[in-house]
Amino acid sequence: MAIVIVDDTPLNLTLIQALVRKLTPAGTEILTFTSPQEGLQWCTHHEPDLIIVDYMMPDLNGIELIKSVRAHHPADVVPILMVTAAHEKEIRYQSLTAGANDFLTKPIDRNEFDPRVRTMLALRHSHTRLRHWNDDLQVAVVSKTAEIVTRERETISRLARAAEFRDPETGAHILRMAYYSKLIAEQIGMETELCERLLTAAPMHDVGKVGTPDHILLKPGRLTDEEMEIMKRHATIGHDILKGSSSPMIQMAAEIALSHHEKYDGSGYPERLSGEAIPLVGRIVAVADVFDALTSARPYKPAWDLERAVGFMKEARGTHFDPLCLDAFFERWDEVLAIRGRYQDKA
Repeated sequence: MAIVIVDDTPLNLTLIQALVRKLTPAGTEILTFTSPQEGLQWCTHHEPDLIIVDYMMPDLNGIELIKSVRAHHPADVVPILMVTAAHEKEIRYQSLTAGANDFLTKPIDRNEFDPRVRTMLALRHSHTRLRHWNDDLQVAVVSKTAEIVTRERETISRLARAAEFRDPETGAHILRMAYYSKLIAEQIGMETELCERLLTAAPMHDVGKVGTPDHILLKPGRLTDEEMEIMKRHATIGHDILKGSSSPMIQMAAEIALSHHEKYDGSGYPERLSGEAIPLVGRIVAVADVFDALTSARPYKPAWDLERAVGFMKEARGTHFDPLCLDAFFERWDEVLAIRGRYQDKA
């Protein structure tokens, strides 16, 4: 505990210090200042448990000192007790307005001094305890939130792995396209939290393929029109699996699952949305997903070389792909190549 007493009269300092000493436990630090400027400087850099200040002092009076202290310490954090002469009624009003919690009149009456100081210290103790409780609660909330996020990520990871067991287009693909998606999001200025959420949610884009029959999903040749219509259902199946969650991460995954096959010109599926009617995360993942699909081997096609894939995507700027997202992707091309080299399918 630290108590500050500011009074330009040494005798008053000694008296108040003695009275405070009798009211406080051993180990309490009592700091006395005859210079209000020095007292203010100490209070500016520290948080005392109580300030007792005289009004009439040279250079800086008590009210001015209180106003300066309040710029650093609110009234509910550091209590201030103003000491004034008995006839200075207007000064007392001004001191309360400036931020004093209470006042005493000279000459100091111990019967009045003791209960007022005890009350000030009790309020300070209660506030400190409440603040510590709030800090502990905040730490607990942060910890629990982190646990929830970890569980959400685990759930998404396990669902993505479930799809991986059935779909040859997953594996390292979901890692590459997730990191491509994050790059695009960063480049267009999305908030850091949303970029990280997208990194976790993007791998769920094709989770709906768990509902696609094997003879279509694993077919080594071109799908018939009828088979393609069945394949397209994976977007709505994935959305149905993920929708309705209270988790922002899974909500984003549901939005991606439904919208990542929409095209900027409105010719995509399942809802034939166009332009900015397509959710931004869907437009981002569309770029990342198609690039990786083109440059990866599939049961029905060999991998395209980079030059061919880049040419195809640039030709589809404004038709298949949102120009903003596509341009952002190529603006981070060196990082795209680094991700592509880092996450490779195992033999």
